[in-house]
Amino acid sequence: MARAWSPSSWQAFPAHQQPEWPDAGDLDRALKQIASYPPLVFAGEARSLQASLAQVAAGNAFLLQAGDCAESFEEFSAVNIREKLRVILQMSVVLTYSLGVPVVKVGRIAGQFAKPRSSNTEKVGDLELPSFRGHIVNGDAFTPAARIPDPDRLVQAYNQSASTLNLLRAFTKGGFADLTRVHAWTQEFVASSPEGQRYEQLAGEIDRALRFMRACGVDTEATHDLHETNVYTSHEALLLGYEEALTRQDSLTGGWYDCSAHMLWIGERTRQLEGAHVEFLRGMGNPIGCKVGVTTDPGYVLELCEKLNPARIPGRLTLISRMGADKVEDALRPLLRAVRDAGHPVVWACDPMHGNTITSVGGRKTRDFDAVCAEIDGFVRAHKAEGTWPGGIHVELTGDNVTECIGGADKILDSQLDDRYQTVCDPRLNGRQSLDLAFHVAEGLRSTGLA
Repeated sequence: MARAWSPSSWQAFPAHQQPEWPDAGDLDRALKQIASYPPLVFAGEARSLQASLAQVAAGNAFLLQAGDCAESFEEFSAVNIREKLRVILQMSVVLTYSLGVPVVKVGRIAGQFAKPRSSNTEKVGDLELPSFRGHIVNGDAFTPAARIPDPDRLVQAYNQSASTLNLLRAFTKGGFADLTRVHAWTQEFVASSPEGQRYEQLAGEIDRALRFMRACGVDTEATHDLHETNVYTSHEALLLGYEEALTRQDSLTGGWYDCSAHMLWIGERTRQLEGAHVEFLRGMGNPIGCKVGVTTDPGYVLELCEKLNPARIPGRLTLISRMGADKVEDALRPLLRAVRDAGHPVVWACDPMHGNTITSVGGRKTRDFDAVCAEIDGFVRAHKAEGTWPGGIHVELTGDNVTECIGGADKILDSQLDDRYQTVCDPRLNGRQSLDLAFHVAEGLRSTGLA
């Protein structure tokens, strides 16, 4: 018999990666304040995303999940949101046109503030302080005062997420995402690059296709999908008190939804089968994801599927592999085989970032663009071998012209990382690298005959 579930039942389970809040009363006050606020997203939107993800699970669509490693309070602006969305739209156009299937766009945005850490503390010289856990918890400045968890940051994160969502909806429904403006999405630093020139060529082909449709009598102005698009939101459901505060019961279905985002995922550090994060999300109506690493056992993955999607609803569960370029093909194939043979209708996505994080000569955390591409290539080969669909990619990127990942068409060197290293946590692909990655993914899928 299934164990009884409620939005607070997670509290009886071990919860990893939770901050040590200094004052329980302050935390309770902040969470009650958030619980009184309107939901950030709606249950019907989450169901629409799940229906789209069901198409990905069936091999009829592709998932692009992309955005910041950790959103920042300090760098929050309309321009930053617009440029991040622009890169996602550019990548989506490349993938849609090249693969010939719809691309489901899910941003790591409007809530991706909290970060799990491998250690509770970090040390610089002789000074050891609590780790930075994202702006929703504490500050990134290396001072004792900044590293104290502050519940008021939870409220600030809600407010920033609400503002971000408002702007995303305006951009995606108000003309910015209009496919007839595909040329206008080219940023200056992308337009001057080889990837940008390839993109401009593709944009020209789209223009010609639209003119052909109009010449054939198709009313492109009245075709809704050419002028608007859906970009859904997602983040790692790490701070369970915050997530519970934004949980609402749907008036139409009676089901429970975490209304902090359309899709939530569980990280590799918090996916314990008898842990609080799995307990919390197993009862939510949202589509959910879970990261799986190189040491994950096929039996464990099957148990995870049964816990998180016992009804085997297509699109409900996305498994996101993060294994490293040199390990993904051999490590992933047994998991693909087990899930396929058990009949679980999951979406498989590749996170090529976290398994390829290295430390530069200068001490910066970075990722090599070639290794990122190599992991995606191994992911595709594994699916080709097992007869399954490589459903998507999950990447950390920004619209800014940063120098955080080495390599790419710009051939960013280790010595150039300090030029524009702006992330508050993990290194992200810049606009040129992101667009280059989209072309690489499309070419890889076509070359293997999967698209």
